[in-house]
Amino acid sequence: MKKLALLLLIALCTSFSASAQKFALVDMEYILSNIPAYERANEQLNQTSKSWQAEVEALSNKAQTLYKNYQNESVFLSDAQKKEREKAIVDKEKEAADLKKKYFGPEGELYKKRQSLIEPIQDEIYNAVKSIATTKGFQLILDRASDNGIIFASPSIDISNEVLSKLGYDVR
Repeated sequence: MKKLALLLLIALCTSFSASAQKFALVDMEYILSNIPAYERANEQLNQTSKSWQAEVEALSNKAQTLYKNYQNESVFLSDAQKKEREKAIVDKEKEAADLKKKYFGPEGELYKKRQSLIEPIQDEIYNAVKSIATTKGFQLILDRASDNGIIFASPSIDISNEVLSKLGYDVR
């Protein structure tokens, strides 16, 4: 009886190991840093962001200047002039806030520009990873760059260079 139970246990263990899942890792930061189009897209986004930020700051500075002038001259202004200047200050601040929201808001121009420039590159990488996973029978591929939970991973399961090769980039 013990021999039968032992044989059954061995057979069970063997069947589990035969259907073991295959895992792999990719390092998205490494992959993206080796794609020139991604670097160009990031640089373009940074330049656009700086330009738009300068526009927003210029409007904010105008609002601050209006406010300082108002504070300095308020003693000499009539109530109607005060209300007019206060309205101008509030309008300028609102204009700056609206422009900031337009450019940098959750659905703003920077978000849309980032999507149009970076999403095609990410889709290309995803398709390469998916193709490699299908070809090699991987059930799970983790991103080493974004998961702090990975304490150690064998370099032998990192397919980052293979992904870059599939995309047509030479690495080492």
